[in-house]
Parts: sequence; structure tokens; C-alpha cells
Amino acid sequence: MAATTRPPADGPDPDADGPDPDAAGSGPDTAAADNGSRGVAGTAARLHRRLVVDRSRLGHRVGYALRHPGRVLPHLRRAARDAWLRHRHPDHVSYYSAVMASDARRSPEAAVGSANRERWLALGKMQYDYLVGHGLRPHHRMLEIGCGNLRAGRLFIAHLDAGNYHGIDISPDILLHAHRTVAEYDLREKLPHLSLTRDLRLEFLPSDHFDVVHAHSVFSHSPLEVIDECLAHVGRVLKPEGFFDFTFDRTEGEEHQVLREDFYYRTETLVALARRHGLHARFMDDWERLPHKQSKIRIARSPEPRLT
Repeated sequence: MAATTRPPADGPDPDADGPDPDAAGSGPDTAAADNGSRGVAGTAARLHRRLVVDRSRLGHRVGYALRHPGRVLPHLRRAARDAWLRHRHPDHVSYYSAVMASDARRSPEAAVGSANRERWLALGKMQYDYLVGHGLRPHHRMLEIGCGNLRAGRLFIAHLDAGNYHGIDISPDILLHAHRTVAEYDLREKLPHLSLTRDLRLEFLPSDHFDVVHAHSVFSHSPLEVIDECLAHVGRVLKPEGFFDFTFDRTEGEEHQVLREDFYYRTETLVALARRHGLHARFMDDWERLPHKQSKIRIARSPEPRLT
């Protein structure tokens, strides 16, 4: 019997993309942190534990099961489903597309990692506010990798000039929900491009075209070879002064994965991978202050990217 820190697919999902109680500034110790060093020290200690834990280890899984017994059976159902899907779809892209299809049938919000509609709206706005704060303007062209059902994309589409948003995803099921989002928010006149893709070679997209490329909660579900494929090709579609922002599940301990759905990487691994492809990489410290458990890296062709 095992359980992981990923809550069940068929129940509330506070860890998948929601506020992490172990993250600085997002848990019950925030007030204590404001009132004294004990709160700061306690928050820092919990954050350190979260960043070094190996969720694939049997000891962690058993301990998690004991602390959260209600999540054991849903986890076992998910593990059984994933094992069956891996058997049917040996390559990771086909496998994860099948995972998305299964999750989307239950709830398109949950399929993209949001526990409910309210959280779906909040996480979309968090991504939007961050990029607008970093200079995203209506005349810029944007590519969103893993656009899902347009949790953030609906805001980017509304913000950008017509035709300037391009979203891609490996899941036809979630893209059908993206079409519904376009209609629901009356974004038809903005002419968003929504494309199905089988890989991250981006070969159907023009060179030197996008000011911003964005991938939220994509690499957190990707093995290293998929990330490497993306970094090998994303520089071609970026403008010389553009940038590519992506989030990832960060660890400062052993790199590991859970159920081939959640992958945990050290920052230096991804930075080194980008450099091997001639790209500049920077850990985004300001993202760490937001109530989100994933971290963010910015990739660019230029050492000092800037939107104009």
C-alpha cells in the first residue's frame, strides 16, 4: 500500500497546483512570520523539508498514507489506472495524453491541476499578472505550450492583439474544452490559434516569431528527454530578445518521479540543459514569493532578454 504527495485525481487537489502550506508566505505561518523570527524559521524549515523529500521512497509513501488515510484508496485507483495506461501507451507523450483524456472526462479544471473553478480562475490570473508585470503587451506574440483549457490563455487572448496568441497541447480532449472557453468568454474575434501537437519540436511554427513562450505545469509532468527536446527547438521560434518561462517541480535532494506523472528536478539540471543548447537560463526569484508550489526558470537567446 502506498500514497504520494499528489492528492487523488477524484478529490480535492490542494497540492497539484494550489497554495502549498509548506511554501513561504502561503500557509498558516504567514502571520507568525510577520510577527517574529520563529515564524520565519518555521516556514523556512518546512520549505527545506519539502525541497529535499523524495516522494518516490517507500518510507515517505507509507508515512504519507498514515497521515492521510482518506487518500490511500483514491491513490491506489489512480496508480492502477496509470499502470494500465503505461501498458497501452509505452511512450510518454501518448501515455500522458491518455492521462489527460481520463482526467478531462472527470473535470477539465482538475485535468489542468486546479481543484475547483475558483482555483482555476485564480491560477490563471496569477500567471497572467506575472507576465504582464514582466512586460507582456498587446502587440507581442505569445506561444503557450500546454495551453490546456485556457486557464491562463483566456486572459492572454483577451490581452493580446487579434491573432497574437498560439496555444498548443498534446491532448485533443483538453483542446475541445479550450474551444468552449473561447466561446464562453467571447474571444472569437481575437482569432486564437489552438493546435494539437505530438511532440515539442515546434517544427510547424515560424522562426524568430514569438516574444514570449510560456509553459506552466508542463515540465513538472515531463521526463528529461521531453524537456531536452523542447529546449533544443524553442530557441528557433523565439525572437532574439524574447524569453521562454516555464515552471517545474523543484527539489534540492535526489531527482525523482511519482507514477510517471510528477517529475522533480534540481534547478542546476535544467539550467545546464538549457546551456547545452546555447540558451541563457535564470531562476526567477520573484515567482517564489507567489502562493504556488512550483518554481520558474526563464530561458532566452540573449543574456538580458527584454520585451520591446
